[in-house]
Amino acid sequence: MDRKASRIAIIGAGPCGLSQMLAFVKAEATGVQIPEIVCFEKQEDWGGLWNFSWQTGIDKFGESVHSSMYRHLWINGPKECYEFPDYTFDKHFSKPVPSYLTREAFREYILGRVKESNLRRFILFNNAVRLVEFDQEKDQFKVRVEDLASGKHRIYLFDYVIVATGHFSTPHVPDFEGIERFTGRVLHSHDFRDAEQFAGLNLLIVGGSYSAEDIALQSYKFGAKSIIISYRTKPIGFNWPKGIEEVPILMHIEDNIAHFKDGSQRKVDVIVLCTGYQHHFPFIPDTLRLFTSNRQYPSQLYKGMLFQDQPRLIYLGMQNQFFSLTLFDAQAWYARDVILRRIRIPELEERTIDIAKWKARESLITSPLEGVDFQASYMEELMDSTDCTPFNVKGVVALLKGWEHDKKEDILGYRDKTFTSPITGTRSVAPSVLWINAKSQAK
Repeated sequence: MDRKASRIAIIGAGPCGLSQMLAFVKAEATGVQIPEIVCFEKQEDWGGLWNFSWQTGIDKFGESVHSSMYRHLWINGPKECYEFPDYTFDKHFSKPVPSYLTREAFREYILGRVKESNLRRFILFNNAVRLVEFDQEKDQFKVRVEDLASGKHRIYLFDYVIVATGHFSTPHVPDFEGIERFTGRVLHSHDFRDAEQFAGLNLLIVGGSYSAEDIALQSYKFGAKSIIISYRTKPIGFNWPKGIEEVPILMHIEDNIAHFKDGSQRKVDVIVLCTGYQHHFPFIPDTLRLFTSNRQYPSQLYKGMLFQDQPRLIYLGMQNQFFSLTLFDAQAWYARDVILRRIRIPELEERTIDIAKWKARESLITSPLEGVDFQASYMEELMDSTDCTPFNVKGVVALLKGWEHDKKEDILGYRDKTFTSPITGTRSVAPSVLWINAKSQAK
């Protein structure tokens, strides 16, 4: 079970994959012999979901477009909640900057940390994994990969496989009666690129989470005539400006009239489905595949990442995320130490008991604030077992809980607030342009 690894595969060079490669490089710098690392990335560059693309649907190779980024996106939480303790915002920017960054600035921060570590030597770009199998006779994983530029396939053997593909790129698309006859445009938030196209239009957003919230705000900012948010279970409940309202779930559509559960109806020009994403791993057979919804603790994963039936298959970043970047580090350092045999993988029964313990705690979560506490405890357990750079987790918890309050207090102005880094003590500066007025900043 704890086979010594001579070769490992990492699938994906987004934030999770980069954290994993960096964890090994950090160990190597202390004189530790690390296994051969091969990272397969189907895109042309590293960055994962943070690689903005004007394309939607499929790319030039016929692959599904990975990115869900849109042109004018700003991060929706204070940057201080996502700060790397070993690569601070002070180090990256060399001066205090606002707490809410544009997508370009945040991507450059993520990549700035790894550029100095020569991680590109591990990565095969434009290489898509087609199949991962476990060969019982060889006691290794067999990974079939396609070079998208040449169309050629190649089979590799690995001792461990780390899946770092993320879970926000394959849309969940529900059906609604009459939507096939709708006379306007329908798109999923994955294909949303710019709110300027909705200026003067009546917009229906189906969904009640972060993408619904932010696309509603983006569309308001760029001049949509009206915005209806249709929720399934409960309204988001912010103090929305005039022009944005919430109604119960969409029931059916007649021509361009949307009918809702409360009996109300509205004329709409565009429908945006902010209905979430699937954990989608078509390259992994059912016996090795993670089946889960977007939750705090997937039931098939020991320590939230080691596949229960085959612990040498590791899934990173598959949780519903509050901490994101530092969560990925905590997992990557733990996974590294499992592979280096610094951490023992227990037998199946002990793993099952540990999973049940965390699932019982997860079942008690009744609010996002409790979810923050749960994920903080999970991260701290992982970090206590490794040399992952420690940081003030409780300080970040306080920021995350304050962020939830800020949005309830002022949904249009929460991105204009400033915060103090729990890591460096540096106070951010106020943005030079208020978020609601910053319409060209990210072009």
